[in-house]
Amino acid sequence: MTSAAPRRGRRPGAPDTRAAILAAARSLFAAHGFAGTSMRAVAAEAGVDAALVHHYFGSKDDLFIAALELPVDPRVVVRPVIEGGVDDAGEQLMRLFVSVWDDEHTRTPLLALVRGILDPGGAQLVQDGFLRMVLGPVGAGLGIDEPERRLPLVASQLVGLVVLRYVVGVEPLASMPAEDLVAVYAPTLQRYLTGPLP
Repeated sequence: MTSAAPRRGRRPGAPDTRAAILAAARSLFAAHGFAGTSMRAVAAEAGVDAALVHHYFGSKDDLFIAALELPVDPRVVVRPVIEGGVDDAGEQLMRLFVSVWDDEHTRTPLLALVRGILDPGGAQLVQDGFLRMVLGPVGAGLGIDEPERRLPLVASQLVGLVVLRYVVGVEPLASMPAEDLVAVYAPTLQRYLTGPLP
C-alpha cells in the first residue's frame, strides 16, 4: 500500500483558516487601506483559495468589520439615525454615539482600537472604519450634500470626545451626564451635517 502524495497548493478550510484570513486582512487593510485591499490579495496573503475568504466572510465590508474586531456592527447600529431623518440627525447620532461608548461591554474593545491609532497602519484602519463604515452610511442614508467635507467635521467632534472623555478622562467631559453631552454636541453635529459651510 502506497502512501498518498502530499497535497500541493493552497490549504483547504481548517480550524485555523478563519484566523489566518483575519490576520492577513488586518495586515493588508492596515498597509493599503480599504480601497487598496482586495479579497483576492487577502486570500493570497493567507495562503488560501479566494472562495474560502468569501465563504467565511461574505463581502469585503464584512471582512473589514471582522478584521476590526468591533463589538457591534456599525452598519446595523446607525440605522435608527438614518431612519430618524436628516432634521434630527445630529441629536440621534450623538445619542447613539454616547450610548455605545458609555456601555462598558462595547467601550473596552473600542478603546483598544482607538489606542491603536498610533500603531503602524492604525490610523488607516480607524479612518476607513469610522469614516467609511460608520459615518459613510449615515451620510448616504440621509442624503446629505458634500459628505466628503461634512463627515470629517462630524468625525473631528466625535473622535475628539472619545479621546478626552474615554481615553484621557478630562473633566468635566469625563463625568458629564449623557444628556448634557447630547445637549452640548448635537447642535454642532447638526450644523456640520446640514448647515452652511464656508
